[in-house]
Amino acid sequence: MPTRNASAVWEGGLQQGKGRFAGESGAISGSYSFGSRFGDAGGTNPEELLAAAEAACFSMALAVGLEQAGHTATRVETKAACTVEKQPDGFRITTMKLQSRVVAPGIDDAQFQQIATATKAGCPVSKALAGVDIQLEATLESTS
Repeated sequence: MPTRNASAVWEGGLQQGKGRFAGESGAISGSYSFGSRFGDAGGTNPEELLAAAEAACFSMALAVGLEQAGHTATRVETKAACTVEKQPDGFRITTMKLQSRVVAPGIDDAQFQQIATATKAGCPVSKALAGVDIQLEATLESTS
């Protein structure tokens, strides 16, 4: 299995400094700062990257789970919200809220919910975020 690589550079102190990151593929890159991480300044932040990774991984893993159950999804759309909060010992990523909307013909909601719940626990990014409260709202949309 491949190993994926990225790099980041931070220059300066915490509140006045700035950083940038890039993935080896060139498909992702961005700048970040204290303001983009803990405020509303422009740029990205590690939490946004984690949310994107979780949404992408969950969507793909849910499609696999549905396909293995004989119900190939025609669409899996997942939004992820990653929250960082100040704790007594520093900052910590506390929650990842997933909202997934799925079109998969021929499956009932009970079986769909079982597969979605198993996917939440089993996708590789969810496993990597084991210390984070991952919450899921999964909706099976009508195929008609």
